[in-house]
Amino acid sequence: MPIEVPLLGDDRRRHWAKLVTGVDTSKATGWAYAGEFVLDGGVQDLPAGGLLLVYGERGSAQNPRPEAALYTIGPDSTLTLEAVASGRAWARTLRDRAADLLGDPQRSGPDLSSIHTDDLIDELRRRGFRTEPEP
Repeated sequence: MPIEVPLLGDDRRRHWAKLVTGVDTSKATGWAYAGEFVLDGGVQDLPAGGLLLVYGERGSAQNPRPEAALYTIGPDSTLTLEAVASGRAWARTLRDRAADLLGDPQRSGPDLSSIHTDDLIDELRRRGFRTEPEP
């Protein structure tokens, strides 16, 4: 599907985009991200449900300031911003979020991990579900 891939940073500096298919969580650099590079700053045909990493630099050639963003590709040709990072630690900053997004193929629903189990059970029962603890 056609997606407008953003261009981050200054187009006179380094910039790129990658369709991320895997993340090596043992690495803290850009080499942690596996996938295919795609052209940024224009329309590209990308798959719905994909994870897009966009990188760019601002500033002078002697002192570039990196910035990066993670997007999920929606079924309606939209990009949803999932996380942003700037500075030299951008790759490590985004790494775990990217791994989480790739590990959850549905990518839908809120994170309920902070809600106490009893509160979740009570809500399910209010909605008519029967709940039984696992043995």
